[in-house]
Amino acid sequence: MISVTLSQFRSQQSDYIAAAQREPVEITSRGVGRRAVVVSPEFFDRAMQALEDQEDIRAAAEARREDGRISHDDLMRELGL
Repeated sequence: MISVTLSQFRSQQSDYIAAAQREPVEITSRGVGRRAVVVSPEFFDRAMQALEDQEDIRAAAEARREDGRISHDDLMRELGL
């Protein structure tokens, strides 16, 4: 990961956005530390999909722990299918 100060990012914004297509660019600020991370749209999309997948896995595990069961017909009705 590339790490740059906010002032460096401002002065060479297009260069760092281009660099973010290859690897994340961390933007830091004096006194505050890490302010932001710039990533490519593809990286962002993959990260969001991974988070959604994890939420689905968690929800499925929670549903398996529940005592109640639902029939296939009831599920189809509930889903409007």
